[in-house]
Amino acid sequence: MRFDFNLFVIGGGSGGVRAARVAAGELGVKVGLAEEDRYGGTCVIRGCVPKKLMVYASEYSQMPSQAKAYGWQIDNVRFDWSQLRGNLHAELDRLEGVYRRLLSGAGVTSFDARARIVDPHCVELADGTRITAEHILVATGGRPVLPDIPGIEHAISSNEMFLLKTLPNRILIVGGGYIACEFAGIMNGLGVATTQFYRGEQILRGFDDEARSHLAAQMLLRGVDLRLNVNVVSIEKTEKGLLVTDSNGETAMFDQVMFATGRRANSDALGLETLGVRQKPNGAIEVDAYSQSSVPSIYAIGDVTDRVNLTPVAIREAMAFTSTVFQGQPVAVDHDLIATAVFTQPELGTIGQSEAEARAKGPVDIYTTQFKPMRQGFAQEDEKTFMKLVVDQASQKVLGCHIIAPGAGEMIQMVAIAIKMGATKADFDQAVAVHPTLAEELVTMRHPSRSG
Repeated sequence: MRFDFNLFVIGGGSGGVRAARVAAGELGVKVGLAEEDRYGGTCVIRGCVPKKLMVYASEYSQMPSQAKAYGWQIDNVRFDWSQLRGNLHAELDRLEGVYRRLLSGAGVTSFDARARIVDPHCVELADGTRITAEHILVATGGRPVLPDIPGIEHAISSNEMFLLKTLPNRILIVGGGYIACEFAGIMNGLGVATTQFYRGEQILRGFDDEARSHLAAQMLLRGVDLRLNVNVVSIEKTEKGLLVTDSNGETAMFDQVMFATGRRANSDALGLETLGVRQKPNGAIEVDAYSQSSVPSIYAIGDVTDRVNLTPVAIREAMAFTSTVFQGQPVAVDHDLIATAVFTQPELGTIGQSEAEARAKGPVDIYTTQFKPMRQGFAQEDEKTFMKLVVDQASQKVLGCHIIAPGAGEMIQMVAIAIKMGATKADFDQAVAVHPTLAEELVTMRHPSRSG
């Protein structure tokens, strides 16, 4: 059968664009791609990139007091939200243009339209146009979901945080995961009175318990009103703002309420059910180690598969897909030992097993340290850096590393190389420290804090 394209990609985010341009530009494959919204996807338009830029903006609020301790006199400090918003959106427009040019330059045919799959080798665009393809790749990502409670129409998700016309005076952020904790730090740093509700015992469920408790304490120290074991029951819009009733029966007024309590795969209305493409209960597409779905000609990568929902993982899956399908070199992405950073304030960087996970498998040695960074000494600030190594007692292999510190994301990237290679505690000990740095503590912790 003769097809219009060798590959048709649905979704113009990081994973879809990488697969399309590598297949077309490097491998000579005839590729089509459909995107109904902005090119760049969640990461570039509604996630990683704009969020990190907002983190940068919010961190400047601490600098005047620290600078004063070092002799700098900085007066009349103020923040202009409209300027940040304008610069932010200009940068997102620039990046979207880059994505479009990368596709065009690689020879990809782009369609600015929604697409659905009508049979294993055919997609239909929103205008009714039908296009055939030998292989179809779904890379539609995910989206935030809001709970079904009275007044939820008055709340927003993280998507809308980048679109606020004015900065609220008081904000409630609901959730305890990456997004909630990051935005709590951002809003607090920008001078907004920030309250965070989380229904669980501690934020960042699934992370190392000691690290998450330390981070929660540091967030409180910085001024975030973090409240655990509490949830929103209802929201009422009044002349004075949004009246929130919580699960303890208490009420409080806010100017904005943002929920970051869950995400769902963007798999709706793609035609998957009628084709027999197996999906998880949350709508994510089930795939094998090579990103192939239960229908052989249909593949899926990135957040729509709900494996490890991180942009670099989606890009790695895209590269593996092109190698497997178009180069005849099957590549299965290794989803084990993936480092990640949570851009809270202070940052959290982590890779590998938590202490609880490691202990469940056998005896461990735990190395920890807490200290005040040198930079903050003059400013008389109480914030403390935290570092932790989880080590298998028998083999002395480093199973996990958890860092809470300025620049933790940069540090954990380098640590990830060592741990991925199977480094032992002795390997860490043999590295000569770079002094004076925060990271030197990772190679100078000689004695376990506890063992067993």
